[in-house]
Amino acid sequence: MSLRILQFGATGQLAREMLARASAGVEVTALSRAEVDLTEPDAIARAIGEAGDIDLVLNAAAYTAVDKAESEPDLAYAVNAWAPQAMAKACQARGVPLVHISTDMVFSGEKAGPYLETDAPAPLHVYGASKLAGEMAVLDACDRAVVARVSWLFSAFGQNFLQMMLKLAQTQPKLRIVDDQRARPTASGDVAAFLLSQAQRLAAAPKGAREWGLLHLVNDGEASRYEMAQAIFELAWAGRAAPVMEPVPTSTFPTPARRGLNCVLDAGRLKSVYGLSLRPWREALEDAIADLTPAEA
Repeated sequence: MSLRILQFGATGQLAREMLARASAGVEVTALSRAEVDLTEPDAIARAIGEAGDIDLVLNAAAYTAVDKAESEPDLAYAVNAWAPQAMAKACQARGVPLVHISTDMVFSGEKAGPYLETDAPAPLHVYGASKLAGEMAVLDACDRAVVARVSWLFSAFGQNFLQMMLKLAQTQPKLRIVDDQRARPTASGDVAAFLLSQAQRLAAAPKGAREWGLLHLVNDGEASRYEMAQAIFELAWAGRAAPVMEPVPTSTFPTPARRGLNCVLDAGRLKSVYGLSLRPWREALEDAIADLTPAEA
């Protein structure tokens, strides 16, 4: 019998990777926002309560417009905090575990080294604060929950830095790229592969098990945005000259939401609890680029 995952989110890059990579042993049922309004906690509770036989719930949906959240705080909190809270309460009532996806942006970016799960969050903007509120609500309401923080997600589809760089290079004579923000770029496909590989383990883990709680789920290695862009064109434009690129500080592009400079997440707990690490981000990037259509690359 297949393990059954009920997934909130159907069109985002992680949601699509989950659907594409699900095997015969794991059945993923994805709910779109048209099917379940994430601003309606009662609708979320009904979706989980009436879902039939399920073994695990995954929240792969979020409000991700970081700058727009500054002018839409109510909507950001509704989707990023109160929707996950409703999921957690409904999962607790059914005795079903919940995996909730969060972000490195719950931190200020001012630490000198990589952030541990035990470091105190200090978000700089509404988006980060709404995601932190969601983390806290999930862990408070459900005793079998994983809050997986990811960073700089990329894939062969959707809106992400890989896609943005390739599109800008088609129209801009010079690309000015931030060089003072650092993180561990992470492939959505690798996150999905990890979740699918661990779904059976999570479905069976009792409350109090080491698996539950905060988890930094990121690829190995770190980079700046500029270094990531260099890798993108080196891999995607093999055999032709890369576009002209200029490294610039974050201050070059003032935004409504202030960005932290150090977004590097430590993934030691991933290794100690699950006994594995995600592969180097550049290797994952090469695979994502190989999945692009010729027109996209």
